[in-house]
Amino acid sequence: MPHPDTNIILIGMPGSGKSTVGVVLAKRISRNFVDTDVVIQTAIGRTLQSVVDNEGYLELRKIEEKILVGLSCRGHVIATGGSAVYSDAAMTHLKRNGLAVFLDVRLATLKARVRDYTTRGLAKRPDQTIDDLFAERFALYTRYADLTVHCDALTHEEVCKQIEDLLAAPPSPLTRTM
Repeated sequence: MPHPDTNIILIGMPGSGKSTVGVVLAKRISRNFVDTDVVIQTAIGRTLQSVVDNEGYLELRKIEEKILVGLSCRGHVIATGGSAVYSDAAMTHLKRNGLAVFLDVRLATLKARVRDYTTRGLAKRPDQTIDDLFAERFALYTRYADLTVHCDALTHEEVCKQIEDLLAAPPSPLTRTM
């Protein structure tokens, strides 16, 4: 297990289970939990979808970066928004005191889990399909991931167990995956 001050940062597509797994994992390993989408919405006093609808996806990414770069916590489980990985500054800040865990879920599974992405506050171009967004973000998730858990056939509890097992394993110079 990493040092108690080290944050566990969950990254992945919307629908990958970051928020739910984050709550369960935080309970299992006795840490506080932060959902950055909630932090953003509380800070700006409105929904992510409202920002996308009124100011566009780039404005949402700008707001998200500002909030994430200003986030200061230690020893937490942090569920990031799916677009957090677009900001190198935000990810560098988060990883300064944390390990990024990529919750890897196949596109078909995501589509089955989230039937309507139009209400999720996705920071994507209006012309961009979910398939395109998935391909674009997958490269970013793998770039920033310290650990990867393949979550398709797993329950939330099983995902947490895999994360715990990876965190307990001896450090490796390579990204660990299960």
